[in-house]
Amino acid sequence: MNILITCAGRRNYLVDYFKEAVHPHGGKVHVFNTDADSAAYLQADIGALSPFANDPQYAAFVENYCITHGINAVLSCMDVDLSILADVKDKFAALGITVLIADPWVTDMALDKLKTHQFLVEHNMPVTPLFTDLNQALESIQRGELHYPVYVKPRWGMGSIGLFKAENEKDLLFYFEKTKHIISGSFDRYGMAKDNAASVIIQGSCPGQEYGLDIINDLAGRHQVTVVKQKLGMRSGETDKAITVKNEPLVKLGADIAAITRHPGNMDVDVFWDGEKAYILEFNPRFGGGYPFSHAAGIHLPKAIVAWLRNETVDKAELLTPKIGVKAVKGISVIVSCEL
Repeated sequence: MNILITCAGRRNYLVDYFKEAVHPHGGKVHVFNTDADSAAYLQADIGALSPFANDPQYAAFVENYCITHGINAVLSCMDVDLSILADVKDKFAALGITVLIADPWVTDMALDKLKTHQFLVEHNMPVTPLFTDLNQALESIQRGELHYPVYVKPRWGMGSIGLFKAENEKDLLFYFEKTKHIISGSFDRYGMAKDNAASVIIQGSCPGQEYGLDIINDLAGRHQVTVVKQKLGMRSGETDKAITVKNEPLVKLGADIAAITRHPGNMDVDVFWDGEKAYILEFNPRFGGGYPFSHAAGIHLPKAIVAWLRNETVDKAELLTPKIGVKAVKGISVIVSCEL
């Protein structure tokens, strides 16, 4: 049972979780990265340098590697190759390789904040005002419909790159242009090329407390559990400290989303809860940076995934039942890459 994790970057903890899951079955964890000195690459059983996801041959490279190394399943840790891998799910399935990524329409919706907003409206979920046109946003503010502070961010952004909080019109004008400049020099420029005129999002603030959801489905897209974590600290766009909590409305929200998206494995969702309404900020159809907090609370999704791949019954009480009230914080570890 061999697992390939693409775009693994610094998420060496996920490599360790999957090692624990596959090693008892004689399997190995393979990792793709463009940098051989990345933490996950060094932690893997087998690391391989891959082309960048925007390389026209990326999908063929992944396919050839999987065939050559007997890979049973593929998953990604970042947004950059989700759509590429989603598009080849059926082709890989015919080769006996499971791609643990949502269907193309889901990844397309999740990676595009404008389409995310449209999805939420279509499914009667609460939203805050959102604009891609600066003048329309300013007019909405003048009419008293949109209120400061507002958030300016890339439409196809990730990792809080180019995210700014505008407290007034001067901020808004400055950050709108700055975000466009940041996009032009980042991976988001490939999204910008799709719709340059609407590449920056201006969005109203979400009320309430921020939570992270891990919405977990089996490989057939059937909902298994939603883990709710109250975010207590953030760093560079990722949850740095959190506690698992009981919140039935958010658990139900997770089940409702799972029934629509029918994604395999994990869907990481950022949501604000004001005590009455849940305002979804974004979807990440993959293992997100908040998964370790679910893992610390007793969830072991990698073991469940391996069991499903082996057509075994998963003991939900053992692997997919979170403990409530588990507070955890991320630390820093150092991995020696070489000794001279």
